[in-house]
Amino acid sequence: MRRCPYCKVEITGDLYKCPLCQSKLMGTEEPPVFPRLETQKKRSLFYKLQMFLVWVLLIVGVGLDFMVGLRLPSFPNLHWSLLLAMWLVAFEFVIMRQFKPGTGPAGKVTNLVLITLALWSVTAYFFGFLDVTLKLVVPSALAATIIANFVLALIDKHGNDMAYLLSGVTLGSVPGIILFFVMDTMPIAWSVCLMLSIILLVGAIIFRGKAVVAELQRRFHV
Repeated sequence: MRRCPYCKVEITGDLYKCPLCQSKLMGTEEPPVFPRLETQKKRSLFYKLQMFLVWVLLIVGVGLDFMVGLRLPSFPNLHWSLLLAMWLVAFEFVIMRQFKPGTGPAGKVTNLVLITLALWSVTAYFFGFLDVTLKLVVPSALAATIIANFVLALIDKHGNDMAYLLSGVTLGSVPGIILFFVMDTMPIAWSVCLMLSIILLVGAIIFRGKAVVAELQRRFHV
């Protein structure tokens, strides 16, 4: 058993320093009191490696863009490193957080898709394909998200995924309705997304009606 010569306390386990005064312990080492979390160490190492890689790409990108003057041939006035930095920062501080424990699969899918769509839309604006993104990519991604959330809501026994299904239905239907009334037209992808949203909402009411009602009562406090 180890012993602190200053605090006069005995410490079990394999600690090398006193938890009270941080002085070096005297005596023989004993088996650890708590098990070693090898899985947590591997995750920590992986997180540090990917963080280092993100910073390397960020520094190299900014350096090539602003210091060397390396630009894209078709976009000579575009500082592409700023878009790269946006993606890297979002990946590091937002997307990677989605894989931490505590968030359900539906929440991870929904947040990941929404964040990616936002970044893609900003990128599309500077590269000139925002129109295609808003008319095709966004509704297609939302439709796929609604389908995934519908499946997850059906197999979820605790009702935690129903909120993301209902929010996905809202996101998949409201923009199409606004486009129809404002522009008097609706792109085919938004039409499919709207119909799919209504179909899956009806399916959720039929198969998980109580969960839908409970979620609405919880959200609207009724």
